[in-house]
Amino acid sequence: MLTYFPSAQALHAPETEFFRGERVPCFESPARAGFVREALLARGLALREPDTDSRPVLAQVHDARYLQFLQTAWDQWLALEPGNATCQPFPSVWPVRTLRSDVEPLNFTARLGLYSMDNGSPLSAGTWAAAKAAADAAASAAARLAEGVRAVFCATRPPGHHAGADFMGGYCFLNNAAVAAQALRNGGCGRMAVLDVDYHHGNGTQSLFYHRDDVLFVSIHGDPRTEYPFYLGHADETGQGAGEGFNLNLPLPAGSDVARWFDALEQACARIDRHRADALVVSLGLDTYAGDPISTFALQANDFSRLGQRLARLGLPTVLVLEGGYAAADLGLNAVRVIEAFDAA
Repeated sequence: MLTYFPSAQALHAPETEFFRGERVPCFESPARAGFVREALLARGLALREPDTDSRPVLAQVHDARYLQFLQTAWDQWLALEPGNATCQPFPSVWPVRTLRSDVEPLNFTARLGLYSMDNGSPLSAGTWAAAKAAADAAASAAARLAEGVRAVFCATRPPGHHAGADFMGGYCFLNNAAVAAQALRNGGCGRMAVLDVDYHHGNGTQSLFYHRDDVLFVSIHGDPRTEYPFYLGHADETGQGAGEGFNLNLPLPAGSDVARWFDALEQACARIDRHRADALVVSLGLDTYAGDPISTFALQANDFSRLGQRLARLGLPTVLVLEGGYAAADLGLNAVRVIEAFDAA
């Protein structure tokens, strides 16, 4: 399978995040990509750098004000105080409910809160470069499908499916899956399907396509009543306006077993079949693995081969975009299992 691996991902390397109220080393780290790279190279897969500029599509997916902030956020942080180069900025206030979000504050911390859904997307000096490279990989994958390639894997970080039109969250800054889907639409795909199999609901992707009937969004994830992102991902969210009926959430209780997860996958695939999509984008979160430190599903290594086989049977040109997966040492092996099974099928 053709694979994109942006070397610029290593530039996004924040040291700490907040977990259960404590400051801990980041789960979403360059080491994740390192394990994926090793596993891919061990299977003889050639790794490509992105070759398509995603900026035209980013302007369709994300708000201009948000993109401008994200591109300059680190420089703004340094301008406040020279010593900030050794510190990480975190938001501490958010414009919830009755507070206004239409006026951009002058205060940097307030701006950071304006564009953040949580304090779980720590910034570093290379965040924009890494996120942009990941989006470039997604756009590159779409370009290859337009040329007739059957499937492309984007081994990218930071992930993207929690990022909305004007906000970051859950380690995500730019929505790579949405970039791939929109780029494919721009290239002539009449109907798109996005399947999110990450443990956590792809709230950003849902919000981006919720009013559209040309992009079907289907997600299998932990029940948002107990699992992040908490405030989106319920089964009664089915789309609005033209998008009514084009959003399918399949939330599962924390700790759901493998049989229940694959039953949900069959429901997802059946809905994608009915959509008669021209192409498929998969938000390939691998944090459904039993060994993942921040998730509670129980998929084992061989189950990722089964996933790859089932995705291939959909018979669609497919972009696989890496999302979560924080059992870092096993992440690359699980990704390879999906890819090899897809190719074999």
